[in-house]
Amino acid sequence: MKALGIDIGSFGIKGSIVDTQKGEILSDRYSTPPLESSAPHKILSQIHQLVNKKFAWDGPVGCAFPAPVSHGIVLSSERIDKAWVDADAAELFSEITGNAVTVINDSDATGLAEMQFGAGQDKEGLVVVLTVGTGIGSSLFINGRLVPNTELGRVEIGGSPVEMTASNKVRKEEGLTAEEWAGRLQKMLEHFEDIFHPEMFIVGGQLSQKAGKVLPYLKVKTTVKAARFLNDASIVGAALVASREQQKIGMDDFIH
Repeated sequence: MKALGIDIGSFGIKGSIVDTQKGEILSDRYSTPPLESSAPHKILSQIHQLVNKKFAWDGPVGCAFPAPVSHGIVLSSERIDKAWVDADAAELFSEITGNAVTVINDSDATGLAEMQFGAGQDKEGLVVVLTVGTGIGSSLFINGRLVPNTELGRVEIGGSPVEMTASNKVRKEEGLTAEEWAGRLQKMLEHFEDIFHPEMFIVGGQLSQKAGKVLPYLKVKTTVKAARFLNDASIVGAALVASREQQKIGMDDFIH
């Protein structure tokens, strides 16, 4: 089945058509310009342009959203305009596009793609997925099933949230070398090892695109793999959720 996957990020809104049975991206990726504001009316306008103009899409749409989401309702607003809190994003996106839209947290979407088709495929036990970009998002999986809406980037080490010391945004702002950045990430991963004792870490977001330079410096006990889909994992995961919703399969196989 085909579905349109959309990812809302700080650098704009991007999307591609995805074969949700194979986990393959079928189309070019279209992106909007960087968002000047994440207010609802601004994002809704860009979603309309992307879905209805760029793709001229008529079918299921999955949207990876930069906030915790439950049944389409936005739960908090650490990384997006506060006006989204308690909004039914799924209903708003469906109305503006004329399509059935399913909404899921962006890091959860990344994790679903990687567990279904990518670095975590067939992996049992506890897997921690970390999306390291402007902030640090997370998703947790127990025997392949998602524990939704975790926000491990807000966990504090030494009095500061880890995303304030180890994100890609911080790397750029402070001019960190690959080895220096790895040192920051090492502390984070060691902390999560002590808490969760996972079988695997999967790193996505912008870190996955620099994995060859950074991961060799990491010396943690747990296996660390880069996301197979790199920065497009959230698009694939969002499309996967949309296709299951369209087929009325639901997410029982995925959510713990």
